[in-house]
Amino acid sequence: MSHVTNILAAAETHVELPMPTWAYGVIAIVIFLALLVVLMSYRDVANRHSHRSAADAASHAGAPGATHHGTGHQTQGH
Repeated sequence: MSHVTNILAAAETHVELPMPTWAYGVIAIVIFLALLVVLMSYRDVANRHSHRSAADAASHAGAPGATHHGTGHQTQGH
């Protein structure tokens, strides 16, 4: 029984953290915000390259339920 009590007493020792506890939360928020910036930088990348997506869009144009939205903006004498 005394061996178990010695192990439990040793487990209760106080460990000093290298920085305040709130700093860990700030670091986590900064990391997640950096990851959000990276994620948002890839937003809508496929639409920036029309030459790559044109063939895919043409192959899906005849799919059931597909709607045709025309060829874009109409020119008005320009």
